[in-house]
Amino acid sequence: MTMQTKNILTMGELRSEEFFSILKISRYLKQNADHGSVLCGKSLVMIFQKPSTRTRISFEVGMYQLGGQALNLSASEMQLSRGESIEDTARTISRYADCVMARVYEHSHIEALASSASIPVINGLSNTFHPCQTLADFATIAQHKGDLKKLRIAWVGDGNNVCNSMIYGAALAGVPITIATPEEMQPLKQVVQQAQKHITIQLTTDPVEAVRDADVVMTDTFKSIHTNTDSGVDRLYPTYQVNDSLMRIADSDAIFLHCLPATRGREVTKSVMDGPQSVVWDEAENRLHTQKALLIMLMRPDAAEHILQSTDQF
Repeated sequence: MTMQTKNILTMGELRSEEFFSILKISRYLKQNADHGSVLCGKSLVMIFQKPSTRTRISFEVGMYQLGGQALNLSASEMQLSRGESIEDTARTISRYADCVMARVYEHSHIEALASSASIPVINGLSNTFHPCQTLADFATIAQHKGDLKKLRIAWVGDGNNVCNSMIYGAALAGVPITIATPEEMQPLKQVVQQAQKHITIQLTTDPVEAVRDADVVMTDTFKSIHTNTDSGVDRLYPTYQVNDSLMRIADSDAIFLHCLPATRGREVTKSVMDGPQSVVWDEAENRLHTQKALLIMLMRPDAAEHILQSTDQF
């Protein structure tokens, strides 16, 4: 399958068909460990302005498992640190590699990279979006819940970058979502308005209202990776903490997701994080499978089509 867009910056670039194709391929790759060297000879450049565990490991291991190579570059080690422009960096990398994944502070940086690169650019996280996490989240929800369109998702906490991409993902999946945040921490208005063309989105300040009878309950750390302060934490804790009493208001079979890293005792209690409804470790693992699927879709659309024709899942 050939994607209409070559860059994945927000999740909003994808069509529903492409979204489900990535999920379909990721499940195939998860169930079929021996899938050959489909990206043999391909190179992924990874640029990190900020720390990373799951993003770096999943992309690097994913490229290795697919027969390609990943180059890990810290922004401080590149000429970017000496004033070379993002645009010139993008043009240079495009002459060497087949794809770029960047984990940046400002979303404008990933946009500048994509605007000048002639190869696909993937947002590994920015201050406003985290599309790779959303793909893994929906792969996890589908793994545990089956038909996505019969579900309702509840987000509790900060309407942050993960939440913004999750809203786009919900629109692509056709899943209604309720978001409970303080008034000043709501997700981006333009994201909500775009998604509301396809699904029902409810914004509330009441976490109890949000999770009532929900099939999926999600949260994220109260302390953003984009700041070294505790600003906002006190505003969220303890009202928006996901705990046992809040989970009891959700559907009895509801699952709990957290993109990690988690702070037990803040945004989520240990009893929920490590309890029977938590699927966070499947969620973390699925970063590997969904990113492998995305890389194949972007760099080997012919191989993606072959996999799609060989499985009828989704």
